[in-house]
Amino acid sequence: MAIKIGSEEWMKELEARLNESESYAQAAATWEGDIIFVILPDDTLPETLYGYINLQHGKASDARKLNSLDEQKAKFTMSAPLATWRKVQEGRLDPLQAMFSGKIKVIGSMAQIQRNPKATYEMTKITGQIETDYGS
Repeated sequence: MAIKIGSEEWMKELEARLNESESYAQAAATWEGDIIFVILPDDTLPETLYGYINLQHGKASDARKLNSLDEQKAKFTMSAPLATWRKVQEGRLDPLQAMFSGKIKVIGSMAQIQRNPKATYEMTKITGQIETDYGS
């Protein structure tokens, strides 16, 4: 059954899958940084959604839905419209290219992201494996 994008359940599913993945653990072994994902409204999404996950050395923790950006601080904040996130999750848009072109707006160290491309790609691959309800 598909899980609603940006929901508490979706964030917990992402955390569980990241923690089960040996390839993610290896790819993200040197990654240190928590992330807030911001899903901006579009034709199918009436309100902004916020999700938080703490990623440290190939392990994920504390994943949850947020009600606003004021609720949590993070090393990285990544925001994009729902359609952009969907393209990334479905493998139709390269996540690093989306970040560098501004399709995904990033607050945080782009240099750190550049040093850890495998972590980004593994995480993206895993998000694409979650059966997701995009609300359309």
